[in-house]
Amino acid sequence: MEISGPPLERGRQYGEASRARVRAAREYYEAAFGASSGLTWEQVTARAARWLEPVRAFAPELLEEMRGIADGAGLELLDVLALNARGEVIYDKSFAAMGEESGAAEERADGCTSFALHGPASGDGHVYAGQNWDWRAGVADTLVLLRVVQPPKPTLVMQVEAGQIGRQGASSAGLALNANGLGGRFDDAIGLPQTVVRRTALDQPSVTDALDVLCRARAHIASNALLTCREGFAIDLETTPAGHGWLYPTDGLLVHGNHYQAGLPGPLATQGYRPLAADSLVRVERAEQGLRALRDAAAPAESRKVIRQAMSDHLGHPEGICTHPDPRKPELSRWTTLISSLADLTTGDYYATPGTPCDHEYQHLPWNLYDGPYGDSRPA
Repeated sequence: MEISGPPLERGRQYGEASRARVRAAREYYEAAFGASSGLTWEQVTARAARWLEPVRAFAPELLEEMRGIADGAGLELLDVLALNARGEVIYDKSFAAMGEESGAAEERADGCTSFALHGPASGDGHVYAGQNWDWRAGVADTLVLLRVVQPPKPTLVMQVEAGQIGRQGASSAGLALNANGLGGRFDDAIGLPQTVVRRTALDQPSVTDALDVLCRARAHIASNALLTCREGFAIDLETTPAGHGWLYPTDGLLVHGNHYQAGLPGPLATQGYRPLAADSLVRVERAEQGLRALRDAAAPAESRKVIRQAMSDHLGHPEGICTHPDPRKPELSRWTTLISSLADLTTGDYYATPGTPCDHEYQHLPWNLYDGPYGDSRPA
């Protein structure tokens, strides 16, 4: 789906074109939040109102885009804001307290395995970025592949849950952002939803501008951001309300999962932190092993084959790099790899699998990152 124009108008286009999916996302989270916290959807949206002013102050145009989505889908603004803050709802202490009263365990981090490859790690000389996006299987029918044309800002290609204004993707500025949940609870201060932080970072014209967004934004929950740019540079930033840690590639390869790899923030160290997604400890090393084979690839088609094979790894099945629903868990809590994405930042080609990469080939999206609204803007 492609949207364009001013924020309110492109939001309306989005909401109208994906009305059924946005409504399906609302219905799913109404059931999921009810099961995990006992809250009704009206209570969830009432509490989501706490993010209205922080978003308005930080990125008013994105709040307008959410308003347009709500108008187009026939919903209220707070419905769409709640969808954009679903991770914050899950980890907010006031929501968690209700779940803890009923004996619920802390929700595991939004699971993903992200990677960047450039220089000596890439046999064909291209710069690659991507990830397996692992989340609840019940949202599979709500996913949207979105192209946002918004001059003078970069044009974006993203994969999101319907109603969300950002999650992960790449831009015509030659920048990719891949993201992973980290987990852990921090103080009660109200911060920004991750969808807003990530979209604002992707909207930037350069990697340094994107890093500035990630460093100055006070997010509500912890999240990992892996930035890759077409010039052959990547950096990983573990962002938390208590401070950030960062990592650089080793010989052009960088992989991140759902545990802290740059060091524990102080507040978590004193809480006796343990990774909420234990399989992340396996996924990172296995992905590194598999992606090292890219050094021997001589052409992009061969590189995509190697990357798909690495991201289809099943060690630890059903929860591995390529995650499948676990029948031992309640239906609303079953996870899967929703999409495996791959951006070739050298050529601007963007690929995604409609489901687990072991069962689906990478499909070439109909948009090139460097085809701008005013003609071809691909790098020489």
